[in-house]
Amino acid sequence: MTPVQASTIPLFMKHKDVVVEAVTGSGKTLAFVIPVLEKLIRRESKLRKNDIGALIITPTRELATQIHGIFATFLSAQPVLQTTEDPDETPSLEHPPPLLLVSSNQSSPAQDVERFLSSGADIIIGTPGRIEEFLLGRGRSVVNVKELEVLVLDEADRLLDLGFQATLTKILTHLPKQRRTGLFSATMTDADAISELVRVGLRNPARIVVKVQSKKQQPKVEGQPQSQVIEERRIPANLQNFYISCEASEKTVQLARIISHEIKEHQASQFIVYFATGACVDYFYHILPVVLPSGSSIHSLHGHLTPSARTRALNAFSTSICTPSSPSILLCTDVAARGLDLPHVDVVIQYDPPTDPKVFSHRCGRTARAGRSGRAYTLLVDREVGYVDFMTVRRIPLQKHRYLSKDGEMDVDDVSRPEDSDTVVFLEKIRKKLLMDRTLYDQSAKAFVSFIRAYSKHEASYIFRLKDLDIVGLAKSFGLLRLPKMPELKDVNKDQWSDADVDWSSYAYADKAQEAKRLATLATKSAEKIEKEQEQRRIQRADQKKANASWSEKAGKRDEREVRKEKKKRKKQWLKTQSTSEVAQKDLKRARNDDEDVADSNDEEDWSEIAREERMAKKVRRGDISRKAFDAEFGDL
Repeated sequence: MTPVQASTIPLFMKHKDVVVEAVTGSGKTLAFVIPVLEKLIRRESKLRKNDIGALIITPTRELATQIHGIFATFLSAQPVLQTTEDPDETPSLEHPPPLLLVSSNQSSPAQDVERFLSSGADIIIGTPGRIEEFLLGRGRSVVNVKELEVLVLDEADRLLDLGFQATLTKILTHLPKQRRTGLFSATMTDADAISELVRVGLRNPARIVVKVQSKKQQPKVEGQPQSQVIEERRIPANLQNFYISCEASEKTVQLARIISHEIKEHQASQFIVYFATGACVDYFYHILPVVLPSGSSIHSLHGHLTPSARTRALNAFSTSICTPSSPSILLCTDVAARGLDLPHVDVVIQYDPPTDPKVFSHRCGRTARAGRSGRAYTLLVDREVGYVDFMTVRRIPLQKHRYLSKDGEMDVDDVSRPEDSDTVVFLEKIRKKLLMDRTLYDQSAKAFVSFIRAYSKHEASYIFRLKDLDIVGLAKSFGLLRLPKMPELKDVNKDQWSDADVDWSSYAYADKAQEAKRLATLATKSAEKIEKEQEQRRIQRADQKKANASWSEKAGKRDEREVRKEKKKRKKQWLKTQSTSEVAQKDLKRARNDDEDVADSNDEEDWSEIAREERMAKKVRRGDISRKAFDAEFGDL
């Protein structure tokens, strides 16, 4: 047994709750598979058909499928001798309890319940969402959890995160309290474990931490022998963990060179490359073949793919026959970071460091598993080198690897080092690929924007600061044809950037249906543009006609207004001089009425003139007419 198995299995078998922390690839899965099987096989009474005895919850479908396969291996090969009370009766062989994977891409939640009823499974394995549906949804009136003996949370720190908190709380509330519970993870820190023990329902748990230690040479002091110190690590002992410092524009160049270097120097044949987002995975899946060694087979895996597509990609990568001349490369996000046992992976490359620092050791742990050796590389841009010290504090040491140039390895400490010449070469190769299909251009813009968004939300934001990132250089490494329109590029210096020479009106999609849709949209926009231009010309002609009106016509209207005002003034003065006799009163009343009629008529005309002036002023502000035309109409009033 491995150290974690030797420490965990006896305690778990003695009805102890356990919290287990051990590095990736140390054998944690068997540390709970064997106790679960032993507990169920040794039950005094068999479980009924609708009872479940053990529940295994994992954060991803891929990990659930992997654990299901390990259980199936034991169950298919280990029949149980069923003893009887009668000593003369011959014991019979009976297979161990059946199991059920409820996160399979081959079945729906309703079909999971049907399979459970037909098989009478005692062990249920799945992700939180499907487990909740199985226990509290369609299977609530069917599945009985009162006889549950064991609950296992694999990758417990991820399950206890906020993303799964509500779902997991519902499941735990539904389960009986009299059970054994195990929490297993490679990054279950003391703070994580202590804060979550009560909520998960552990009682006086045994805390098991399997540490990895390595010897580190101390700096030599003159006159004294060089000493060694014991260094604790959270990554496998046989893992060589490197980082390479480069410019943002050189990331894709370095990725291609790392793969070529590993094939040439170490005969590596199976690689995993991690990206920040699923959009980046989709994009680089199409463009990397033009810069990688010929004969490479590339697979993509991320959370936005359908379950069946994810299963096919993982199976194709894990079962492919690869050699240094035909390497197999898996491009993925953190969905493939935790728990997956891919024993033949030689190299892990982190094109983008993870936004969650906890995931770093999980990514590295896809190689150097179960005592094998392996290498991991992380690409760090400019100021991101501070991430090395951050990881050292977390007991994940990174060793500096020299920059891989076209002619070999070189140091990059010289800040005056010119940009790698292959940057321009790779940029042109990628752009040439993009020009073959406009769909690739759309993917490039989507991938670039998604990366910027993810970078701005990095948990180590004091190291990964967007304002310090060379966004233009990053666009070169993506091979963009032009920079997308986004707020983050508003104040960026674009002196080092030049758009590709592209006729965007004729740049077409390879898909005929999509191209037809683009052309229809383009024709509609063109018609709307022509109609708008014609409307603007009509407005300009009308404004010009008004502006060209004769001076005498304008002066006549102005004189009419002045005459009306003068009449109104004289009438008011005359009314003041009249006596207060009845006749005078009648005349006064009549005059007032006449005055009001005249005033109303004048006011109506004045208001109409003011409204027209306001409409023209709005056209000036919109740019529909010129200021000169407006002044010609109203400036002399």
